[in-house]
Amino acid sequence: MSGAPFGWWAIVRLGLVQMSLGAIVVLTTSTLNRVMVVELALPALLPGLLVGVHYAMQGLRPRMGFGSDVGGRRTPWIAGGMAVLALGGVAAAGATALMATEPVAGTLAAVLAFATIGVGVSAAGTSLLVLLAKRVPEPRRAAAATIVWLMMIMGFAVTAGVAGRLLDPYSPQRLIAVTSVVALCAVLLTLAALFRLEGRAAPGAEPGQPRPRFREALAEVWAEPQARRFTVFVFVSMLAYSAQDLILEPFAGAVFGYSPGESTQLAGLQHGGAFAGMLLAAFAGSRLAGRQLGTLRAWTIGGCLASALTLVGLAGAGLSEGEWPLRANVFALGVANGAFAIAAIASMMRLAGEGHARREGVRMGLWGAAQALAFGIGGLAGAAASDLARWLISTTGWAYATVFALEGLLFVASAVLAARIGRADSGEFRIDPAESGRPAGPRVGELRVAPLERG
Repeated sequence: MSGAPFGWWAIVRLGLVQMSLGAIVVLTTSTLNRVMVVELALPALLPGLLVGVHYAMQGLRPRMGFGSDVGGRRTPWIAGGMAVLALGGVAAAGATALMATEPVAGTLAAVLAFATIGVGVSAAGTSLLVLLAKRVPEPRRAAAATIVWLMMIMGFAVTAGVAGRLLDPYSPQRLIAVTSVVALCAVLLTLAALFRLEGRAAPGAEPGQPRPRFREALAEVWAEPQARRFTVFVFVSMLAYSAQDLILEPFAGAVFGYSPGESTQLAGLQHGGAFAGMLLAAFAGSRLAGRQLGTLRAWTIGGCLASALTLVGLAGAGLSEGEWPLRANVFALGVANGAFAIAAIASMMRLAGEGHARREGVRMGLWGAAQALAFGIGGLAGAAASDLARWLISTTGWAYATVFALEGLLFVASAVLAARIGRADSGEFRIDPAESGRPAGPRVGELRVAPLERG
């Protein structure tokens, strides 16, 4: 770990940066979405495709991470990424306003703006996670991940509420003005939070060694079995995590007869459960570190299996014809998702520094790109699967049950993948709970492992 370890105040400062990032993103994915569909009466597919552009551009995350690896400092990439994100957010608001009079020109401008948003998120988000991974002590990582993510969600909530009130009565000029103020405040808060936080740059390469090339660095990371396995795990688990988002509320309305307001409250209940799961995993990671119950891997696997179990419960709800404790099931799904997500993020922070030296940014970028790709595909895939199931299966409840069951299988597959992360390819490693004086081998989550002695 280069530099002094971060204390709680430094973690909160990085949380303020993540909150600023969330404030701009929520305007582009939520507020502009509503304006396009309601005020401008445009097809709902349009904002969905624009958000897809934002996710697609996050394939640049490994390249952004490599840049910060070579430079040795993360702060310029975080601050620069936030500036690019702010520019993209304001441009997206301007493009949305332009759609009212020039739909084609406005749409083309929006594509460029959302691509810019994706670039900004890639640069700022990747380097922020790497800085956390390199400077937060191991026992605090789960708690740090929880703090940073809860502050980002706080940014979502506060910005959506305040901006929503300021936008009434709606006008294109007001939309641009509110977005510009939010973007400016986000950049200023980011600069204040980062001021003298990181310190001096660490060398980006060994003295006397030539500057590495990105393709070579990416090939080195992809050749690491652990990094490759974790990339596949992130993609599969986040695909399962995101596939439920667009079908839970329609399911509650179609099968249980929930009104729009009731189904929205159901989504809020799920988010409340996710908060509880995050806090539970953070407490376990900080208070029970070193015990089997508190290992990151155990919580990741357990969260995946619990998520699969709750999705099986939702499948049962689809077959019950309305006779099912749906609210309790959805809350449990949120708890399981929250615990899994925080454990996975903390594991990501831990594993970023394992492997080839000075490749933390490339690893974190690779995993961030896998997550973004899964989120971009997951929502659309879940909705498409539910439409296909309802077309093939005449009974609505059975159709939704089939989709939830498939998502549960994805979480089971994720648990299997998580169980394999950190294992040696030869299988000649075992857990050494005694922590004896013998040299330890690689670490798995919070577990220490030592080579098996040949007989």
